[in-house]
Amino acid sequence: MRNRKILIPLIIIVLVAILIKSQYPKLFIATGYGAKAMATAVFVCGRDPQVAQSVELNYSIVKYTKSEINFKNKSVTTSFWSLAKQTAVYREGYGCCLAGDSSEDSLQKYSITLPAVKQVGVWRTPWPMGDLRKDTIFPEIDTIKLKKVVYSAFGSPLVDKRWTAAVVVLYKGELIAEKYSEELGVTPDTRIWGWSMTKSIMNAMAGVLTKQRKLDVKSSAPVNQWLNDPRRNITINDLMHMSSGLKWDEDYGDVSSVTKMLYRSADCYKVAIEVPYQMKPGTEWKYSSGTSNILSGIMRNLIGNDKIYHEFPYREIFNKIGISTMVLETDAAGNFVGSSYSNATARDWARFGLLYYNDGVWKGDTILPNGWVNYTRTPAYGSKGEYGAQFWLNKSKTLPDAPEDLFFCDGHRGQRIFIIPSRNLVVVRLGYSETGFDHNQFLKEILSAIKQKK
Repeated sequence: MRNRKILIPLIIIVLVAILIKSQYPKLFIATGYGAKAMATAVFVCGRDPQVAQSVELNYSIVKYTKSEINFKNKSVTTSFWSLAKQTAVYREGYGCCLAGDSSEDSLQKYSITLPAVKQVGVWRTPWPMGDLRKDTIFPEIDTIKLKKVVYSAFGSPLVDKRWTAAVVVLYKGELIAEKYSEELGVTPDTRIWGWSMTKSIMNAMAGVLTKQRKLDVKSSAPVNQWLNDPRRNITINDLMHMSSGLKWDEDYGDVSSVTKMLYRSADCYKVAIEVPYQMKPGTEWKYSSGTSNILSGIMRNLIGNDKIYHEFPYREIFNKIGISTMVLETDAAGNFVGSSYSNATARDWARFGLLYYNDGVWKGDTILPNGWVNYTRTPAYGSKGEYGAQFWLNKSKTLPDAPEDLFFCDGHRGQRIFIIPSRNLVVVRLGYSETGFDHNQFLKEILSAIKQKK
Protein backbone atom coordinates (compact mmCIF):
# COMPACT_ATOMS: atom_id res chain seq x y z
CA MET A 1 0.00 0.00 0.00
CA ARG A 2 2.83 2.36 0.89
CA ASN A 3 4.61 1.67 -2.40
CA ARG A 4 1.34 2.29 -4.22
CA LYS A 5 0.95 5.69 -2.55
CA ILE A 6 4.41 6.65 -3.78
CA LEU A 7 4.03 5.09 -7.23
CA ILE A 8 0.76 6.77 -8.27
CA PRO A 9 1.96 10.39 -7.76
CA LEU A 10 5.23 9.46 -9.48
CA ILE A 11 3.34 8.11 -12.51
CA ILE A 12 1.22 11.27 -12.62
CA ILE A 13 4.33 13.47 -12.50
CA VAL A 14 5.97 11.47 -15.30
CA LEU A 15 2.83 11.62 -17.45
CA VAL A 16 2.51 15.39 -16.91
CA ALA A 17 6.21 15.82 -17.79
CA ILE A 18 5.77 13.78 -20.98
CA LEU A 19 2.68 15.80 -21.90
CA ILE A 20 4.45 19.12 -21.33
CA LYS A 21 7.48 18.00 -23.32
CA SER A 22 5.36 16.82 -26.25
CA GLN A 23 3.23 19.96 -26.29
CA TYR A 24 5.94 22.46 -25.38
CA PRO A 25 6.77 23.50 -28.97
CA LYS A 26 3.10 24.31 -29.54
CA LEU A 27 3.14 26.72 -26.61
CA PHE A 28 5.36 29.03 -28.63
CA ILE A 29 2.52 29.42 -31.13
CA ALA A 30 0.30 30.75 -28.35
CA THR A 31 2.92 33.00 -26.77
CA GLY A 32 4.16 34.28 -30.13
CA TYR A 33 0.62 35.13 -31.19
CA GLY A 34 -0.06 36.69 -27.80
CA ALA A 35 3.07 38.84 -27.63
CA LYS A 36 2.75 40.09 -31.20
CA ALA A 37 -1.00 40.74 -30.98
CA MET A 38 -0.75 42.54 -27.63
CA ALA A 39 2.22 44.68 -28.74
CA THR A 40 0.44 45.72 -31.92
CA ALA A 41 -2.82 46.37 -30.07
CA VAL A 42 -1.14 48.65 -27.52
CA PHE A 43 1.67 50.37 -29.46
CA VAL A 44 0.24 50.48 -33.00
CA CYS A 45 -3.53 50.58 -32.45
CA GLY A 46 -3.58 52.44 -29.12
CA ARG A 47 -5.81 49.86 -27.45
CA ASP A 48 -6.33 49.54 -23.71
CA PRO A 49 -4.27 46.49 -22.57
CA GLN A 50 -7.10 45.03 -20.49
CA VAL A 51 -9.52 45.33 -23.40
CA ALA A 52 -6.92 43.83 -25.73
CA GLN A 53 -6.43 40.88 -23.36
CA SER A 54 -10.15 40.18 -23.25
CA VAL A 55 -10.80 40.80 -26.95
CA GLU A 56 -7.76 40.55 -29.26
CA LEU A 57 -6.16 37.77 -27.19
CA ASN A 58 -9.42 35.97 -26.40
CA TYR A 59 -8.68 33.25 -28.90
CA SER A 60 -7.98 29.52 -28.65
CA ILE A 61 -5.17 28.66 -26.18
CA VAL A 62 -3.89 32.26 -26.45
CA LYS A 63 -6.53 33.35 -23.94
CA TYR A 64 -4.59 31.45 -21.23
CA THR A 65 -1.34 33.33 -21.80
CA LYS A 66 -0.12 36.19 -19.63
CA SER A 67 1.41 39.34 -21.09
CA GLU A 68 3.71 41.79 -19.32
CA ILE A 69 3.91 45.21 -20.97
CA ASN A 70 7.01 47.41 -20.72
CA PHE A 71 5.76 50.85 -21.72
CA LYS A 72 9.19 52.43 -21.40
CA ASN A 73 10.84 50.01 -23.84
CA LYS A 74 7.63 49.52 -25.85
CA SER A 75 7.76 45.74 -25.62
CA VAL A 76 5.53 42.87 -24.52
CA THR A 77 6.63 39.56 -23.03
CA THR A 78 4.06 36.77 -23.08
CA SER A 79 4.23 33.37 -21.40
CA PHE A 80 2.08 30.32 -20.77
CA TRP A 81 2.28 29.51 -17.06
CA SER A 82 5.76 31.08 -17.11
CA LEU A 83 6.75 28.77 -19.99
CA ALA A 84 7.69 29.45 -23.63
CA LYS A 85 8.26 33.16 -23.12
CA GLN A 86 8.29 35.34 -26.22
CA THR A 87 8.86 39.07 -26.55
CA ALA A 88 7.52 41.46 -29.18
CA VAL A 89 9.11 44.86 -29.73
CA TYR A 90 7.74 48.07 -31.22
CA ARG A 91 9.90 50.00 -33.68
CA GLU A 92 8.86 53.36 -35.07
CA GLY A 93 7.77 53.02 -38.68
CA TYR A 94 8.13 49.24 -38.69
CA GLY A 95 5.39 48.32 -36.22
CA CYS A 96 5.89 45.32 -33.91
CA CYS A 97 7.87 42.14 -34.40
CA LEU A 98 8.86 39.13 -32.34
CA ALA A 99 12.38 39.53 -31.01
CA GLY A 100 13.33 35.86 -31.21
CA ASP A 101 17.02 35.51 -30.42
CA SER A 102 17.67 39.23 -30.93
CA SER A 103 17.89 41.59 -27.98
CA GLU A 104 15.28 44.31 -27.58
CA ASP A 105 18.00 46.97 -27.65
CA SER A 106 19.45 45.74 -30.94
CA LEU A 107 16.03 45.78 -32.61
CA GLN A 108 15.04 49.16 -31.26
CA LYS A 109 18.07 50.80 -32.83
CA TYR A 110 16.11 50.67 -36.07
CA SER A 111 13.36 53.18 -36.80
CA ILE A 112 12.13 55.05 -39.84
CA THR A 113 10.07 58.16 -40.44
CA LEU A 114 7.59 57.20 -43.10
CA PRO A 115 6.35 59.69 -45.71
CA ALA A 116 3.03 61.12 -44.61
CA VAL A 117 -0.06 62.15 -46.57
CA LYS A 118 0.36 65.81 -47.51
CA GLN A 119 -3.00 67.27 -46.62
CA VAL A 120 -4.49 69.65 -44.12
CA GLY A 121 -7.82 69.45 -42.37
CA VAL A 122 -8.85 65.86 -43.06
CA TRP A 123 -12.33 66.63 -41.70
CA ARG A 124 -12.65 69.54 -44.15
CA THR A 125 -11.42 67.52 -47.14
CA PRO A 126 -14.16 65.67 -49.05
CA TRP A 127 -14.22 61.89 -49.15
CA PRO A 128 -12.31 59.88 -50.32
CA MET A 129 -9.10 61.94 -49.86
CA GLY A 130 -10.49 63.25 -46.58
CA ASP A 131 -13.23 62.29 -44.15
CA LEU A 132 -15.84 64.91 -45.04
CA ARG A 133 -18.90 63.02 -46.24
CA LYS A 134 -20.82 64.52 -49.13
CA ASP A 135 -24.58 65.15 -49.00
CA THR A 136 -25.18 62.93 -52.01
CA ILE A 137 -28.68 61.45 -52.09
CA PHE A 138 -29.21 58.14 -53.86
CA PRO A 139 -32.98 57.56 -54.25
CA GLU A 140 -32.40 53.83 -54.88
CA ILE A 141 -31.09 53.35 -51.32
CA ASP A 142 -33.48 52.47 -48.50
CA THR A 143 -31.49 54.30 -45.82
CA ILE A 144 -33.57 53.02 -42.91
CA LYS A 145 -33.14 49.42 -44.00
CA LEU A 146 -29.42 49.92 -44.65
CA LYS A 147 -28.91 51.43 -41.21
CA LYS A 148 -30.73 48.48 -39.63
CA VAL A 149 -28.50 45.99 -41.50
CA VAL A 150 -25.33 47.80 -40.46
CA TYR A 151 -26.41 47.94 -36.81
CA SER A 152 -27.41 44.27 -36.82
CA ALA A 153 -23.84 43.32 -37.79
CA PHE A 154 -22.67 44.15 -34.28
CA GLY A 155 -24.96 42.21 -31.99
CA SER A 156 -24.12 42.45 -28.29
CA PRO A 157 -20.55 41.79 -27.10
CA LEU A 158 -21.93 40.63 -23.75
CA VAL A 159 -24.25 38.08 -25.36
CA ASP A 160 -22.47 36.75 -28.44
CA LYS A 161 -18.89 36.58 -29.70
CA ARG A 162 -19.56 38.21 -33.05
CA TRP A 163 -17.34 41.12 -31.97
CA THR A 164 -17.74 43.24 -35.05
CA ALA A 165 -15.49 46.27 -34.61
CA ALA A 166 -16.45 48.40 -37.61
CA VAL A 167 -18.56 48.44 -40.75
CA VAL A 168 -18.17 50.87 -43.65
CA VAL A 169 -20.30 50.85 -46.80
CA LEU A 170 -19.40 52.71 -50.00
CA TYR A 171 -21.79 53.14 -52.92
CA LYS A 172 -20.56 54.57 -56.21
CA GLY A 173 -17.46 55.62 -54.32
CA GLU A 174 -19.35 57.58 -51.67
CA LEU A 175 -19.43 56.70 -47.96
CA ILE A 176 -23.10 55.99 -47.26
CA ALA A 177 -23.01 54.10 -43.94
CA GLU A 178 -20.63 53.31 -41.10
CA LYS A 179 -20.71 52.15 -37.49
CA TYR A 180 -18.14 51.39 -34.78
CA SER A 181 -18.32 49.29 -31.62
CA GLU A 182 -18.20 51.57 -28.59
CA GLU A 183 -18.42 48.48 -26.36
CA LEU A 184 -15.13 47.20 -27.80
CA GLY A 185 -13.48 50.62 -27.56
CA VAL A 186 -13.46 51.23 -31.33
CA THR A 187 -13.82 54.67 -32.93
CA PRO A 188 -13.37 55.95 -36.52
CA ASP A 189 -9.73 56.63 -35.59
CA THR A 190 -8.95 53.13 -34.29
CA ARG A 191 -6.51 51.08 -36.33
CA ILE A 192 -7.81 47.53 -36.76
CA TRP A 193 -5.75 44.54 -37.79
CA GLY A 194 -6.02 43.24 -41.35
CA TRP A 195 -4.37 39.84 -40.91
CA SER A 196 -4.46 38.08 -44.30
CA MET A 197 -5.93 41.13 -46.02
CA THR A 198 -2.24 42.10 -46.04
CA LYS A 199 -1.81 39.61 -48.89
CA SER A 200 -3.89 41.91 -51.08
CA ILE A 201 -1.52 44.76 -50.26
CA MET A 202 1.25 42.57 -51.67
CA ASN A 203 -0.85 42.37 -54.82
CA ALA A 204 -0.95 46.18 -55.01
CA MET A 205 2.80 46.47 -54.47
CA ALA A 206 3.42 43.91 -57.21
CA GLY A 207 1.07 45.86 -59.48
CA VAL A 208 3.01 49.09 -59.01
CA LEU A 209 6.33 47.33 -59.66
CA THR A 210 4.79 45.81 -62.80
CA LYS A 211 3.76 49.28 -63.93
CA GLN A 212 7.33 50.46 -63.28
CA ARG A 213 8.59 47.48 -65.35
CA LYS A 214 10.64 46.18 -62.45
CA LEU A 215 8.56 43.01 -62.15
CA ASP A 216 7.15 40.62 -64.74
CA VAL A 217 4.60 38.12 -63.47
CA LYS A 218 5.45 35.73 -66.31
CA SER A 219 9.11 35.52 -65.33
CA SER A 220 10.70 32.94 -63.04
CA ALA A 221 10.79 33.95 -59.39
CA PRO A 222 14.24 35.51 -58.78
CA VAL A 223 15.23 33.44 -55.76
CA ASN A 224 18.91 32.47 -55.83
CA GLN A 225 18.40 29.52 -53.50
CA TRP A 226 16.11 27.91 -56.09
CA LEU A 227 18.41 28.07 -59.11
CA ASN A 228 19.81 24.54 -58.78
CA ASP A 229 16.61 22.58 -58.15
CA PRO A 230 13.10 22.28 -59.68
CA ARG A 231 11.90 25.36 -57.79
CA ARG A 232 13.67 27.47 -60.44
CA ASN A 233 10.58 26.84 -62.61
CA ILE A 234 8.25 28.67 -60.20
CA THR A 235 7.06 31.94 -61.72
CA ILE A 236 5.90 35.14 -60.06
CA ASN A 237 2.45 34.30 -61.42
CA ASP A 238 2.52 30.94 -59.62
CA LEU A 239 3.28 32.74 -56.37
CA MET A 240 0.62 35.39 -56.96
CA HIS A 241 -1.98 32.64 -57.44
CA MET A 242 -0.66 30.36 -54.65
CA SER A 243 0.12 27.63 -57.14
CA SER A 244 3.85 27.35 -56.52
CA GLY A 245 3.99 23.59 -55.99
CA LEU A 246 5.92 24.05 -52.73
CA LYS A 247 5.32 21.64 -49.86
CA TRP A 248 3.68 24.19 -47.60
CA ASP A 249 1.69 23.37 -44.44
CA GLU A 250 -0.85 26.04 -43.40
CA ASP A 251 -1.77 24.45 -40.04
CA TYR A 252 -2.10 26.99 -37.22
CA GLY A 253 -2.88 24.40 -34.56
CA ASP A 254 0.48 22.64 -34.74
CA VAL A 255 4.16 23.23 -35.40
CA SER A 256 3.98 23.73 -39.16
CA SER A 257 5.39 25.80 -42.01
CA VAL A 258 3.19 28.77 -41.18
CA THR A 259 3.63 28.74 -37.39
CA LYS A 260 7.41 28.38 -37.71
CA MET A 261 7.40 31.34 -40.07
CA LEU A 262 5.21 33.66 -38.01
CA TYR A 263 6.04 32.67 -34.43
CA ARG A 264 9.51 31.11 -34.37
CA SER A 265 11.56 32.98 -36.93
CA ALA A 266 13.09 36.42 -37.28
CA ASP A 267 13.03 36.15 -41.08
CA CYS A 268 9.71 35.11 -42.69
CA TYR A 269 11.15 35.23 -46.21
CA LYS A 270 13.97 32.86 -45.35
CA VAL A 271 11.61 30.29 -43.80
CA ALA A 272 9.26 30.45 -46.77
CA ILE A 273 11.90 30.00 -49.49
CA GLU A 274 13.39 27.01 -47.67
CA VAL A 275 10.20 24.98 -48.15
CA PRO A 276 10.94 22.05 -50.49
CA TYR A 277 9.52 21.32 -53.93
CA GLN A 278 6.47 19.06 -54.03
CA MET A 279 4.86 19.18 -57.47
CA LYS A 280 4.91 20.95 -60.81
CA PRO A 281 4.12 24.67 -60.37
CA GLY A 282 0.75 25.85 -61.64
CA THR A 283 -0.94 22.46 -61.35
CA GLU A 284 -2.55 22.77 -57.91
CA TRP A 285 -3.88 25.61 -55.79
CA LYS A 286 -2.91 25.51 -52.13
CA TYR A 287 -3.54 28.37 -49.72
CA SER A 288 -0.13 29.45 -48.49
CA SER A 289 0.87 32.44 -46.39
CA GLY A 290 4.44 31.56 -47.27
CA THR A 291 3.98 32.60 -50.90
CA SER A 292 2.93 36.12 -49.85
CA ASN A 293 6.11 36.49 -47.83
CA ILE A 294 8.19 35.13 -50.69
CA LEU A 295 6.65 37.86 -52.84
CA SER A 296 7.46 40.42 -50.16
CA GLY A 297 11.10 39.31 -50.05
CA ILE A 298 11.38 39.22 -53.85
CA MET A 299 10.06 42.78 -54.06
CA ARG A 300 12.55 43.85 -51.41
CA ASN A 301 15.38 42.41 -53.49
CA LEU A 302 14.06 43.93 -56.73
CA ILE A 303 13.78 47.37 -55.17
CA GLY A 304 17.31 46.90 -53.87
CA ASN A 305 17.27 49.61 -51.22
CA ASP A 306 15.68 49.03 -47.81
CA LYS A 307 14.72 52.66 -47.23
CA ILE A 308 12.94 52.78 -50.58
CA TYR A 309 11.37 49.36 -49.92
CA HIS A 310 9.98 50.38 -46.54
CA GLU A 311 8.65 53.67 -47.94
CA PHE A 312 7.40 52.10 -51.17
CA PRO A 313 3.77 51.17 -50.27
CA TYR A 314 3.31 54.53 -48.55
CA ARG A 315 4.69 56.65 -51.39
CA GLU A 316 3.29 54.63 -54.26
CA ILE A 317 -0.08 53.50 -52.88
CA PHE A 318 -1.33 54.65 -49.48
CA ASN A 319 -0.48 58.35 -49.64
CA LYS A 320 -1.84 58.67 -53.16
CA ILE A 321 -5.29 57.39 -52.17
CA GLY A 322 -5.69 59.18 -48.85
CA ILE A 323 -4.71 56.28 -46.57
CA SER A 324 -2.99 57.96 -43.63
CA THR A 325 -3.26 55.41 -40.82
CA MET A 326 -1.87 52.23 -42.37
CA VAL A 327 0.99 50.51 -40.55
CA LEU A 328 2.45 47.65 -42.57
CA GLU A 329 4.59 45.69 -40.12
CA THR A 330 7.92 43.97 -40.73
CA ASP A 331 9.62 40.99 -39.15
CA ALA A 332 12.87 41.38 -37.21
CA ALA A 333 14.84 41.03 -40.46
CA GLY A 334 13.01 43.96 -42.04
CA ASN A 335 10.71 42.11 -44.45
CA PHE A 336 7.11 43.24 -44.68
CA VAL A 337 5.12 40.32 -43.26
CA GLY A 338 3.00 40.30 -46.39
CA SER A 339 0.93 37.37 -45.23
CA SER A 340 -0.45 38.82 -42.05
CA TYR A 341 0.53 42.11 -40.42
CA SER A 342 -1.15 45.37 -41.35
CA ASN A 343 -3.34 47.81 -39.45
CA ALA A 344 -5.54 50.73 -40.50
CA THR A 345 -8.83 52.44 -39.74
CA ALA A 346 -11.99 51.09 -41.32
CA ARG A 347 -12.21 54.10 -43.63
CA ASP A 348 -8.67 53.50 -44.83
CA TRP A 349 -9.42 49.84 -45.48
CA ALA A 350 -12.42 51.07 -47.48
CA ARG A 351 -10.15 53.36 -49.50
CA PHE A 352 -7.98 50.36 -50.36
CA GLY A 353 -11.06 48.51 -51.62
CA LEU A 354 -12.14 51.59 -53.56
CA LEU A 355 -8.84 51.56 -55.47
CA TYR A 356 -9.72 48.12 -56.85
CA TYR A 357 -13.36 49.09 -57.45
CA ASN A 358 -11.96 51.96 -59.56
CA ASP A 359 -9.87 49.50 -61.59
CA GLY A 360 -6.62 50.74 -60.05
CA VAL A 361 -7.21 54.40 -60.96
CA TRP A 362 -7.52 57.15 -58.35
CA LYS A 363 -8.82 60.55 -59.44
CA GLY A 364 -7.19 60.17 -62.83
CA ASP A 365 -3.93 58.80 -61.44
CA THR A 366 -3.23 55.26 -62.64
CA ILE A 367 -1.90 53.61 -59.48
CA LEU A 368 -2.10 50.05 -60.81
CA PRO A 369 -1.33 49.18 -64.43
CA ASN A 370 -4.06 48.78 -67.01
CA GLY A 371 -5.53 45.29 -66.77
CA TRP A 372 -4.08 44.59 -63.31
CA VAL A 373 -7.45 44.28 -61.56
CA ASN A 374 -8.63 41.86 -64.26
CA TYR A 375 -5.44 39.88 -63.70
CA THR A 376 -6.15 39.93 -59.95
CA ARG A 377 -9.59 38.44 -60.61
CA THR A 378 -8.31 35.63 -62.85
CA PRO A 379 -8.92 32.35 -60.96
CA ALA A 380 -5.96 30.26 -59.91
CA TYR A 381 -5.90 26.89 -61.65
CA GLY A 382 -7.43 24.33 -59.32
CA SER A 383 -9.06 26.88 -56.98
CA LYS A 384 -12.52 26.21 -58.48
CA GLY A 385 -12.99 29.94 -58.96
CA GLU A 386 -12.43 30.73 -55.28
CA TYR A 387 -9.04 32.45 -55.52
CA GLY A 388 -7.31 34.91 -57.81
CA ALA A 389 -4.01 36.73 -57.34
CA GLN A 390 -3.81 37.36 -53.56
CA PHE A 391 -7.57 38.10 -53.56
CA TRP A 392 -10.54 35.79 -52.98
CA LEU A 393 -13.20 35.41 -55.66
CA ASN A 394 -16.88 34.48 -55.76
CA LYS A 395 -16.94 32.84 -59.18
CA SER A 396 -17.90 29.54 -57.54
CA LYS A 397 -20.59 31.36 -55.51
CA THR A 398 -19.07 30.59 -52.12
CA LEU A 399 -21.26 33.50 -51.04
CA PRO A 400 -24.41 32.29 -52.83
CA ASP A 401 -26.48 35.46 -52.42
CA ALA A 402 -23.74 37.80 -53.64
CA PRO A 403 -22.95 38.49 -57.30
CA GLU A 404 -20.40 36.33 -59.06
CA ASP A 405 -18.19 39.33 -59.87
CA LEU A 406 -17.56 39.98 -56.17
CA PHE A 407 -13.90 39.73 -55.14
CA PHE A 408 -12.55 40.36 -51.69
CA CYS A 409 -9.78 40.63 -49.13
CA ASP A 410 -10.13 38.08 -46.34
CA GLY A 411 -8.40 38.09 -42.97
CA HIS A 412 -8.34 35.99 -39.80
CA ARG A 413 -11.20 36.54 -37.35
CA GLY A 414 -13.55 38.03 -39.87
CA GLN A 415 -11.74 40.88 -41.63
CA ARG A 416 -13.28 41.52 -45.05
CA ILE A 417 -13.24 44.07 -47.84
CA PHE A 418 -15.95 43.07 -50.32
CA ILE A 419 -15.77 44.70 -53.77
CA ILE A 420 -18.85 44.29 -55.98
CA PRO A 421 -18.42 46.23 -59.24
CA SER A 422 -21.80 45.20 -60.70
CA ARG A 423 -23.59 46.72 -57.69
CA ASN A 424 -21.25 49.72 -57.22
CA LEU A 425 -20.42 48.57 -53.70
CA VAL A 426 -17.43 48.32 -51.41
CA VAL A 427 -18.32 46.83 -48.02
CA VAL A 428 -15.87 46.61 -45.11
CA ARG A 429 -16.47 44.43 -42.06
CA LEU A 430 -13.73 44.35 -39.42
CA GLY A 431 -13.74 42.56 -36.10
CA TYR A 432 -12.04 40.59 -33.38
CA SER A 433 -14.09 37.46 -34.06
CA GLU A 434 -16.65 36.17 -36.54
CA THR A 435 -18.37 33.61 -34.33
CA GLY A 436 -21.98 33.55 -35.39
CA PHE A 437 -21.41 36.16 -38.11
CA ASP A 438 -22.85 35.24 -41.51
CA HIS A 439 -21.03 37.17 -44.25
CA ASN A 440 -23.39 35.93 -46.95
CA GLN A 441 -26.50 37.02 -45.05
CA PHE A 442 -24.87 40.36 -44.23
CA LEU A 443 -24.17 41.07 -47.90
CA LYS A 444 -27.58 39.79 -48.97
CA GLU A 445 -29.29 42.28 -46.66
CA ILE A 446 -27.08 45.18 -47.78
CA LEU A 447 -27.82 44.36 -51.41
CA SER A 448 -31.53 44.22 -50.68
CA ALA A 449 -31.39 47.77 -49.27
CA ILE A 450 -30.23 49.11 -52.65
CA LYS A 451 -32.64 48.78 -55.54
CA GLN A 452 -31.18 47.86 -58.90
CA LYS A 453 -32.02 50.20 -61.72
CA LYS A 454 -33.64 48.45 -64.66
